[in-house]
Amino acid sequence: MKKYFAGLMALAGWFAVIAQYILMLNNSVITTGEATLRFFSYFTILTNIAVAGYFTAVLFNASFTKKAGVLSAITVYIIIVGLVYQVALRHIWDPQGLQKLVDELLHSVIPVGALIYWSLFEKKELRYTYILAWCLYPLLYLIFILFRGNTSGFYPYPFVDVTAIGLQQTIINAFIILGLFMAISLAFILIKKKK
Repeated sequence: MKKYFAGLMALAGWFAVIAQYILMLNNSVITTGEATLRFFSYFTILTNIAVAGYFTAVLFNASFTKKAGVLSAITVYIIIVGLVYQVALRHIWDPQGLQKLVDELLHSVIPVGALIYWSLFEKKELRYTYILAWCLYPLLYLIFILFRGNTSGFYPYPFVDVTAIGLQQTIINAFIILGLFMAISLAFILIKKKK
C-alpha cells in the first residue's frame, strides 16, 4: 500500500508541475528564459517538485526517505502551500479547464494526499529541534525572492511584493508565514509524540 500511495503521489506531482510549466509557457508574453525563471520562483512549484521527488525516491527505496523528519518537513511545506493558497490566493483568480485541474492538484489534492501519507507512514522519532532546520528552506526562499524581486521587479506573490505593499509590510507578512511554519511544525511533532 505504501508504494502504491507513493506512486500515485509522484505521478500526480510530476504531472501537475510539468503541465503547469507548459501552461505558463503557452500563456506567456515574456521570453522563455524569463518565464522559466519566474516558474521556479514560486514556492508552490519548488515545493511540489520536492514532494514529487520525495515520493519518487520512496519508490526506489532511497535511504534519505527513511530518516525521521524528512517526510514531516516535506508535508509541512506542502500544507503551507495549500493553506496560504486557500486563504490568501484562491479568491484572486478563476482558472478554467486544464489550468483548474492543475491548480487543484498543486494546491489541494497533493497537500491532502501528503498529509494522509504522513499520518500513515511517518516515524515517531521527531524532535523539537527539527523545527529550526525545517524553517531553513522557507527562509532561504524568502531571501531569494526578495533579491530577485529587487533586481527584476517580479515578485511571485502579492503578500511579498515590496513594490506594491512596501518592505515593512512584506517583512510583517513573512514573519506571519514563518510563524505559521513553526506552529504547524510543532503541531506535527506533538501529534507524533502522543502516539
